Amino acid sequence: MQSKNWIGGEWMVPAGNEVTVVNPSRTAEEVGVVRFSDRSHVFAAEHAAREAQKKWSQMTGAARAEILYQMASVLEAHAEELARLASQEMGKQIGEMRGEVARGVSLLRYYAGEGMRANGSVIPSADTNVLQYTKRVPLGVVAVITPWNFPVAIPIWKIAPALICGNTVIWKPAENGSLTATRLAELFAETKLPAGVLNLVIGRGREVGSALTEEAAVDAVSFTGSSATGRQIAIACAGRNIKYQTEMGGKNAAVVLADADLDKVVPILLSGAFKSAGQKCTATSRIIVEKGIYQQLAERLQSAISSCVVGEALDPAAYLGPVASREQYEKVSRYVEMASEQAALVAQSPALAMTEQGFYFRPMIVEGVKATHALVQEEVFGPLAVLLPAEDFAEAVDLCNQTVYGLSASLFTRDLASAHRFLDVAQAGMVRVNQETAGVEYQAPFGGMKQSSSHTREQGQAALDFYTEIKTCAIKYAW
Repeated sequence: MQSKNWIGGEWMVPAGNEVTVVNPSRTAEEVGVVRFSDRSHVFAAEHAAREAQKKWSQMTGAARAEILYQMASVLEAHAEELARLASQEMGKQIGEMRGEVARGVSLLRYYAGEGMRANGSVIPSADTNVLQYTKRVPLGVVAVITPWNFPVAIPIWKIAPALICGNTVIWKPAENGSLTATRLAELFAETKLPAGVLNLVIGRGREVGSALTEEAAVDAVSFTGSSATGRQIAIACAGRNIKYQTEMGGKNAAVVLADADLDKVVPILLSGAFKSAGQKCTATSRIIVEKGIYQQLAERLQSAISSCVVGEALDPAAYLGPVASREQYEKVSRYVEMASEQAALVAQSPALAMTEQGFYFRPMIVEGVKATHALVQEEVFGPLAVLLPAEDFAEAVDLCNQTVYGLSASLFTRDLASAHRFLDVAQAGMVRVNQETAGVEYQAPFGGMKQSSSHTREQGQAALDFYTEIKTCAIKYAW
């Protein structure tokens, strides 16, 4: 397969550098070829999106909704094909990838429903014979920059609300999600989506991403990715006075109190830490445990981790697949080496029995490092978690909040008072009790506090706030 740009309803293959995509499960296997765009393609997409927005924004919400429903149907019809391609491109286990595509279908249908819902309110006036009300109006052209770890769901949870609100979109996917992005755009091209409403530009962040955020005449930027890049985008957008949304890193804690049901807790901890090979911004990377059950939990984790079978992404029996790329493998390797040298091993999955070369790691849990250690403070984005003891609930909360990030946090307890207290004092945008840190339902707001987010929210009704502006209208009908 070969990546392509989709600009103004036309397909074209950029003439830039060519990169061969290898399967992270079997690095000797080629999946396809990606060719990168230059800056001129960004400005061509900008022009196409600007022209298309004039008509798209004037269509009724019902008409835009019908197209989103078509997008959902065609995605559903090709769900297995797209899931397999994404698993081969970036290594997510096939069962998880199928679930992600299904989430994309649900997101499209959810936001299609917004086409016929209220988009403003009537406000009383102090004057007589005045009708005063608000309505949401689209921003215009929105730049969407998406990561590789959720190559289907994250693009859709940005694109769908942007479209239903009347915006047009320029989408730049991550380099190692470009084949999946191309196929997703091909599917959407099968619908009645007007030319230029959605534009796909394949390229590197330093060239295409920079042009999109710093120079192109866009009205907003929605970004998910690293904290360093997110901060650069925020600075660029603030300097241009355009709206921006950045979802960035996480160092999420699961707090286990002494009264927790460990039979239920252990599998949830493993899922939160090791599904998707730990490559989720909401992954559980710190496990904070009351001292009274610390050793007991450690022993249970040692036993349970043997079920975390590492295998090829397309193997339905695998608990997790490889990490996504050589670059990611090298990054995680540095943390694994640090853990081996500076921490004590609590638990690790069985030795790998692979016959093919791939970017694999054995899931591991370590202990014996201070709360200020890099393993506790820095986002690893791999299957590695740290176990930390706490004297009591108060210390556990302090440890939970002792991070620059604030995306997700969980508490495991049977005590209702502790549960409600945790929901109040945990410094995270998503706080859960007796559930894993990873994941949030598509109809609920998604986003973090502190350095995890620019403090807006994605998904649910909150997404509509980002992709629109409020216009206050008043008419004196008798004067």
